[in-house]
Amino acid sequence: MHGRFLILVWAWCFPLMLAVTAAEEQQGEGCSAKCGNVTILNPFWFTDLETGRSCGSPGSRDFELTCYNGSYPLLPSSVPNNAGFAVMDISYRERSLRIVDLSKLELFQVSSSCLPMWNTSVKLAPQFRIDPINLSLISYNCTEEAGAAARQEKELVQATTMRCVNTSNAFVRAGVPYDPAGDYAGYALEGCDALVVPVLGSSARANASDYERLIRDGFHLTWELPP
Repeated sequence: MHGRFLILVWAWCFPLMLAVTAAEEQQGEGCSAKCGNVTILNPFWFTDLETGRSCGSPGSRDFELTCYNGSYPLLPSSVPNNAGFAVMDISYRERSLRIVDLSKLELFQVSSSCLPMWNTSVKLAPQFRIDPINLSLISYNCTEEAGAAARQEKELVQATTMRCVNTSNAFVRAGVPYDPAGDYAGYALEGCDALVVPVLGSSARANASDYERLIRDGFHLTWELPP
């Protein structure tokens, strides 16, 4: 009976040992397929800038990451000269990542430059999709006249900490259901430029007053393997 138990335990452990060995072999000699607290496995990979060695199994460029100062993996933006995405964690079983759009964090940082802002969905490579479980946060940059009208809407919160805008006429709406087609016409405000940012959370917890925290917490992204 004891012998049978040991055999069963070994049968369960053996595939696990093979998986660990395979992961270690993927890393390549002289580099670690880990950046910060995130383990990098297929289909993701990156090149160690110091040694020039590929960490992981080099594959599609869409899945190439950069280890930023050894603190977190960076997924590049498909828009040139635009900040990419900080990868906070990866679920390989669910093919899901939690990432933060770094260009949106620039809205809260002191700087002398104000670069154009893009909707997050535009910056993603074709292999990636914003998970529909996310919500959307919409920020508005309004004219004086439109700003006066927007202040009367109870669902909008004034964005007092955003830079590169007149904060008197900048507003945020949270808890908007994510639309994969990008159709947010029902939330457009005349005289206001809108920027859509996916965020985590349920409708009950997505408080517009917490817009900075919602953006910093990031959102979920899924991927499809290249053909």
